[in-house]
Amino acid sequence: MINFYQVRKAYRVAGQDIPALQPTDLQIARGEVFGLIGHSGAGKSTLLRLINRLEQPSAGRIQIDGEDVTAMDAAGLRRFRQRVGMIFQHFNLLSSKTVAENVALPLKLAGELPRSAIAARVAELLARVGLQDHANKYPAQLSGGQKQRVGIARALATEPKILLCDEATSALDPQTTAQVLQLLAEINRELGLTIVLITHEMDVIRRVCDRVAVMDAGVIVELGPVAEVFLHPQHATTKRFVQEAEQIDENEQRDDFAHVAGRILRLTFQGEATYAPLLGTVARETGVDYSILAGRIDRIKDTPYGQLTLALTGGDLDAALARFRTADVHLEVLR
Repeated sequence: MINFYQVRKAYRVAGQDIPALQPTDLQIARGEVFGLIGHSGAGKSTLLRLINRLEQPSAGRIQIDGEDVTAMDAAGLRRFRQRVGMIFQHFNLLSSKTVAENVALPLKLAGELPRSAIAARVAELLARVGLQDHANKYPAQLSGGQKQRVGIARALATEPKILLCDEATSALDPQTTAQVLQLLAEINRELGLTIVLITHEMDVIRRVCDRVAVMDAGVIVELGPVAEVFLHPQHATTKRFVQEAEQIDENEQRDDFAHVAGRILRLTFQGEATYAPLLGTVARETGVDYSILAGRIDRIKDTPYGQLTLALTGGDLDAALARFRTADVHLEVLR
């Protein structure tokens, strides 16, 4: 659906070119939820705004749904942008207009539907986001979560093929964030939209995305399925995000484990293997004893996963490691 070919963006400041996005190749599949994560200044907002040409690339080519959007004139861009919805961090609702009028605005600007068809479309969208009883309220009368739902309904008004989410949950509390992410997942599943979202929170990526790109200093430093990137981070930036999300301090762990006897290893389980009684089976077969030093069990989107850090002592340690390696788990020997 979205293809970047050596796309670069730099801003001219005081006579100098300041790079925001280094030459980048990127492919985003039709119908997937794709996450961009990075700290402030990493280039993720620039990359997102290049997709709908709110930013003009300094070099390279962008192809969306088979069309070269970098070659479009002003009229072509206006038509193209009707197929790309956008949700903003601070909602960007018009305070002087009602909920229904905010959602209707893109349809009125497009000028293609009669008033009765616009009213029907707005009613359908408000029902989808659970705000059918709030049509005549003004933004000031809504909670943050309700405002974001209005923003989602407005972004869907012109039946876009792509939905861009610019830090869409950063201004919301954790419970409301979970509700908005669930709504986005439902929209992706039911409408087949391609969703691209940017965030600085790994937990948002874990809950809703299929793949993720980690950005640092205008470069995509890690890219892959969320489970692979989240459970086995390779780049230092990715590791920091995962540690922040899981509240892990590796230095503290190393200190804690320094006086632990035995072989220390980390097991990663995914899918049905998460619930298999592997530890007890291996302990009985090889005679090893194990202590659980750290662990977590959760879900990545719809897939359960678990990660356990163990200390093994006694018995046949080599046989135990061999048994883990033949099981449906990922094994890392830490010491």
